[in-house]
Order: sequence, then C-alpha cells, then structure tokens
Amino acid sequence: MISFALPLAVLLLLVPFLVQLLPPRATALSSLELPEGIRAEGQPPARLNPLRGRRGLSLLIWALLTLALAQPQQVKLRPDRSATGRDILLVLDMSGSMATEDFTLDGETVSRLAAVRKVAGEFIRDRQGDRVGLIVFADRAYVLSPLSHDLNAVVRALDEAVIGLTGRSTAISDGLGLALKRSLASEARSRVIVLFSDGRDTAARIDAREVARLSAQAGIRIHSVALGPDDLETRPTARDAVDIATLRDIAEIAGGETFRVRSLEDLQAMADTLDALEPNPALRPPIAVYQGLWPWPAGLALLLLGVLMWRRPS
Repeated sequence: MISFALPLAVLLLLVPFLVQLLPPRATALSSLELPEGIRAEGQPPARLNPLRGRRGLSLLIWALLTLALAQPQQVKLRPDRSATGRDILLVLDMSGSMATEDFTLDGETVSRLAAVRKVAGEFIRDRQGDRVGLIVFADRAYVLSPLSHDLNAVVRALDEAVIGLTGRSTAISDGLGLALKRSLASEARSRVIVLFSDGRDTAARIDAREVARLSAQAGIRIHSVALGPDDLETRPTARDAVDIATLRDIAEIAGGETFRVRSLEDLQAMADTLDALEPNPALRPPIAVYQGLWPWPAGLALLLLGVLMWRRPS
C-alpha cells in the first residue's frame, strides 16, 4: 500500500495552470507596421516550436518535484522483533530419572528429557525479543547457556545436554540458587525462572523454599513443572516420584504457577499456559514500517532538469 506523508503538497500541481490565468504583463514596445505582402515574405518556414517541448518538459519536472515533496511511502508490516526487557531462565533437572521412557512422541515412547527438549525447544524459538538462558542441575548446577537473544544457541545447548554430565542426584535448591544469582545480575524489567524437575531434592544444601523467598523479595517469578506419572502425594513409595508439594510451594512463594505434567499433551498445555502468563513476543501485533519512495521522482526530476539545461538554446 502506498500513501503520502504530505498529501496537501499535491495541490502545488495546480500552480503552473494558475499562472496561465494571470493577465499578461503590459509591455511598451515600439513597432513598425509592414505591408502584408512584405510581412508574409519575411516569415520563416513553419517548423516545430522548440518552446512547446521545453514547456512540457518543465511541467513534467514540476510534477515530479511536487510528487517528491508529497513524500510517497510504501507501508510494510513486519514482525515485532524488538527486545521485550524480559529474561527467562529455564532450570532443567538432569538427574538419572530424566532418562525414564514414559512419554509418547509421534507414536514412539521417549524419555522425559526428550519430551522436554521437544516442547521447551519450541517454546524457546517463539521467544523472539526475550532473553532466554538454560541452567541444568543434578549433583550440582551449571549454566549451560547464558541469557541471550540468540535463541538458536539456547536450543542447541538444550539438545546437547546429556544426563550424567553433572551427576545423577537432584539438587533442586542448587539449580534455583544459580538461576536466582544470574537473574539478580540482570537489569531486565521482568525476570522469570521456569523449573523442570521429576524428583525430590536429594542433594539439598539449603531449603529450596528459602531460595523462592529470596526470589520473591527480588520480584523474580518462579514457575515449576512437575514431570512424571507418580508423585509423593499419591504414591509416596514409588521410585522417582516427584515432590509435587515442594514444587508447588516454590511457585506459590515466588508468585508463579505449578504445572503437573504426566504426558506430552500436558507438557504442551503447560507451554501454552506459560505463553499466556508470560506473553509470547511472537504474538505481538506487527510493526508498520514506512519505506520512503520520494528519491525516485526526485532523481528523475533531476535527470530531466539536466536534459533541459543541456537543450537550452544559446
């Protein structure tokens, strides 16, 4: 779609025609009257009037300059890729139980880690405008990918994460503590931590709830995701049962939400709900970008002006 920034400038096209309506200026010139026969013999043979061609060229130049002054512009809609001022840290449990194959993906049974990679990878790719980072924990916590706008790098780090690299225990408090430390160093307007775990804190140095309280005091939200079919509330004797009560307390203390995930469908619903809680930048309305087209008529007018000056009679 093409529009004009100064549409009223188009009215200047009428100026040459208004000038023609002005009465001719009176001139006091003495003249000599010749007989009709002598005057006819003295006239040059009829030929094309060069002034008429120059006048038409001048009008065209005027029209092009007027068009350039009106500033024609083309409107293009582009996705809003501007920074949101929000940091999201994903804190992922990499204990041995994450290798348990109890999720179904495309008709095949896959591990909990593979399911998280699938859904979390899509979630990360859609966060254009957010800074996203990845922290993994087992015996200890490590920053696998720092907060960055390079979302592809974060997804690669997620895909390359290997169970057993940081041990096989579940140090939830260490993972949260490292995420809180990194978030406190950020100056983002909004800071969010998303904790994924499928077990209980078996290598705790401090209570994870204390980390959540410090996070709440700093205005950092924590959402928790409880993975796996069993939890300590319904099957307290089950092996690798997730400590849903602790994860729920962490989220409630830090102003977030808790998601109970038993299947890939639950995991996808979690990502959709999280998009609503932390609005997805990809869903923002597009930005109207105006591309100026005035150099084209202005350049053509300049070219024709050069032709006009070159053809100027001596």
